[in-house]
Amino acid sequence: MADIHFCLDDSPWFRMVELDEVTSTNDFLRSYRPVGGERRLTLLTAEHQTAGRGAGTNHWESVRGKNLLFSILVHPRHLSPNHIFVLSELLALAVRQALEDFLQMERKDIQRPGKECNNAYLKIKWPNDIYYGDRKICGMLIENELQGQQIERSVMGVGINVNQTGFHSDAPTPISLAQILGHEVEKRFVLEKVVENFVHLYDRTEQKEIEELHQLYLRHLYRMGELNPFRDADGPFRGTIIDVAPTGYLELVDETGLKRRYAFKEVEYVI
Repeated sequence: MADIHFCLDDSPWFRMVELDEVTSTNDFLRSYRPVGGERRLTLLTAEHQTAGRGAGTNHWESVRGKNLLFSILVHPRHLSPNHIFVLSELLALAVRQALEDFLQMERKDIQRPGKECNNAYLKIKWPNDIYYGDRKICGMLIENELQGQQIERSVMGVGINVNQTGFHSDAPTPISLAQILGHEVEKRFVLEKVVENFVHLYDRTEQKEIEELHQLYLRHLYRMGELNPFRDADGPFRGTIIDVAPTGYLELVDETGLKRRYAFKEVEYVI
């Protein structure tokens, strides 16, 4: 499937559901049981979420019709629960690459002073936010359902700031494609690129290319290998990201040489 031109049309392995409004796309797909049996991949989009969720208790701000709000449902039974974090990695990689491709296609001379919009400027902020420089353009929420030693369902929610130009919540440093480019863009083109990339990378998990995907994820990780300020429950410190464990834990070494390991929400980037 990765070798054919991708389009968002229903097929025996793919279904797209388009809604005007929903509480959240993840909530809808978590209880979704399609008539006629499951597809390999189900995509749900919405123009507006009345209770859009981010990670933890975070709320995702989005003006109706301006941004991409969608969730993907897959059944990754081929993956061991020990490799569950690769789903987060591949989704982040799919979105990052789609945004890079789209920006380069739209305007090759995008830049800030002294910096071109290139591979180095779109990064994955652990665990799976997408940053343009030091500003957040995409957030994700991944919810997995396990049955024994099998990943039965994975619902992967994505919010991409596309055409919104004013942000009023307390979300840190948001940015949109329209703000970067200076004009609104067609959301569906971005969505097609994300899903095409996702299908290609998901195929690679079925081919057992878990470590290769992990290394690709690390290559695009925000602040990887750089000494930067962080904050945990004991206060601020400076450290360097050295790895992300297969279970998703962030691994750092601080200025004293002490290795530290954090689950999500246990450490904060200071930006």
